[in-house]
Amino acid sequence: MSMGRGVLPGKESRSGPVSSHHTHGLPQPVGSKPSGKLFTLGLIGSWYFSNIGVLLLNKYLLSNYGFKFPIFLTMCHMTACALFSYIAIAWMKLVPMQGIRSRVQFMKIAALSFVFCGSVVSGNISLRFLPVSFNQAVGATTPFFTAVLAYVMTLKKEAWVTYATLVPVVSGVIIASGWEPSFHLYGFIMCVSATAARAFKSVLQGILLSSEVEKLNSMNLLLYMAPIAVVVLLPMTLFMEPNVLGITIALARQDKRIILYLLINSATAYFVNLTNFLVTKHTSALTLQVLGNAKGAVAVVVSVLLFKNPVSIIGMLGYVLTIFGVILYS
Repeated sequence: MSMGRGVLPGKESRSGPVSSHHTHGLPQPVGSKPSGKLFTLGLIGSWYFSNIGVLLLNKYLLSNYGFKFPIFLTMCHMTACALFSYIAIAWMKLVPMQGIRSRVQFMKIAALSFVFCGSVVSGNISLRFLPVSFNQAVGATTPFFTAVLAYVMTLKKEAWVTYATLVPVVSGVIIASGWEPSFHLYGFIMCVSATAARAFKSVLQGILLSSEVEKLNSMNLLLYMAPIAVVVLLPMTLFMEPNVLGITIALARQDKRIILYLLINSATAYFVNLTNFLVTKHTSALTLQVLGNAKGAVAVVVSVLLFKNPVSIIGMLGYVLTIFGVILYS
């Protein structure tokens, strides 16, 4: 999905796919604490690996490898999410299955799925044209869009200090945009659209699923959203990316690794959601926010080392300013 992208820092990361409500387990015996810490560290490592891994692999496939089919790639992600979600919940009993209680609740979930699709597709399209470093800088402005949309849609006001922290968030991206060597207008528009859609989904989810009866944990919400997303993306793929299946088969005959790349990429997209849920469950939502703030910086460094895209000092200072604002906001 991104899942063209992984979780971006901001308050919206506390609920819905790619996030979760946190519930701590029962206290563990004293003798099990070291293994418990190792388990938590392993989860955090898996979270970083999956979030940054899917982002970099998306970039490699869509830009460097030349697989220019972001909608089809997103559909592969959603198919994997639907399949793995069912296995994790129905077979492995990772979390209790929560049923859909009414047609109205289903329609609400479908609406969220439409927005979710738009966000992930736009994010993947942006990766075709923008370097990961700039993509992450723009994505870090999610808190700004969340605050604005929350006010417009619910008239929810934050303290003036909260709004003040958004000034460096936006200013940093403006600076980074002006000094980005690989700036691409269409890619920038798609990246901003993806960021705004993520924020919109977060606010919309809070409105539509506000009832305690209708609330779903992130794993169950993904279980229902992913198949709807596949149904939405299939006609879009056939219309906007015709012959993608034939082209993929032809590519596979030349280079069988493309099938492996797509399978790994799709599975990793699901594990982004799974590790988000598990990290929040075994630590806290605040821990996930802190990790999210650091994840963007790590992804930028790794992507520059891997893809060797040019960066400017002023552009990087702009990104640092944005991250500083996000940390203050969090």
